[in-house]
Order: sequence, then structure tokens, then C-alpha cells
Amino acid sequence: MRIKGRVWKYGDNVNTDVIFPGKYTYSIFDEGEMAKHALEDLDPSFSKDVKAGDIIVAGKNFGCGSSREQAAICLKAAGVSAVVAKSFARIFFRNAINAGLWAITNDKVQDMVEKWDTVEIDLEKGEIIVCDRRLRFQPYPEQIKKIIEAGGLIPYIKSSTKRRRQ
Repeated sequence: MRIKGRVWKYGDNVNTDVIFPGKYTYSIFDEGEMAKHALEDLDPSFSKDVKAGDIIVAGKNFGCGSSREQAAICLKAAGVSAVVAKSFARIFFRNAINAGLWAITNDKVQDMVEKWDTVEIDLEKGEIIVCDRRLRFQPYPEQIKKIIEAGGLIPYIKSSTKRRRQ
């Protein structure tokens, strides 16, 4: 499977409060509505200009802060296909898998791209293609790939349960 999309580039320590502002945590529950507020405190143009398939490229510690699962959900709902970062906060990484959002660790991509560049990700081979360079990353185990490809943990469990009943 391959992903190809435009880059949105950010720095280090992008926290869950700027990914999905805390003031909405207990007032917005619809994923489409969440998407309208994605990254609004960091990049006000994001929710207006993001397109399906776009890729966020960031520095170290992406998703630090609170364990707000809405941070991963709002990015996926906005159309983001993957986040590539030098490193992730552990809870965001797990929330991304649960939401069905690819979270890929690579320490070179951020230094090689600019906003609006196109990046291609080969999820099977564990490669990120930037211009003509191929950068490696550790591919996900098959079970985790299945969860993400199903759209997240809940859709995966529902489809697994349904298959077992048939």
C-alpha cells in the first residue's frame, strides 16, 4: 500500500492542545466538527486548506501533552493520511493507531521537505520517497496494519466480531 500527499510541515513538541484545542474537548464530539478545529491554534489555515491524503511532517515529540484522543481523530477526520515525525509522544502514537492514522517515525524527512512538497510512503517496504531519495522506516507489524487499514481499533474489532459470527 502506498500513500502520496502534500506536506504540512511543523516543528518539535507539537502538543495535543494545539492539535485539538482543549476548550473543545467536552463540547465537540462529531468527527467532522472536530476536523474544523484541527491545528487552529498552530496553523489557522490548516482546516480550511487541508486536502484528503495530505501528510504532516514534524520534528521531535509530536503529540506530547495530554492523552487527548481527539488529537489523532481530528487529523484523520480532516483528511490527513499520515503523520511522519522524528519522534512521537507514546500516547499520541497509540491513539493514532486506534484512530486509524499512520504515525511513522523517521528522523530525516523533516529536514528534507518544505510545505506543499509531495511525499510518497510505501507502507509495505517501509520507505518514504522524497524527490528521488528513499528513506527507511520500520514497517508496522501485520496486526497493527490491519487495525489502521480497518479505520482504527473499533472498526477493526467490529469487523472481526462480525466475521467470527458468520
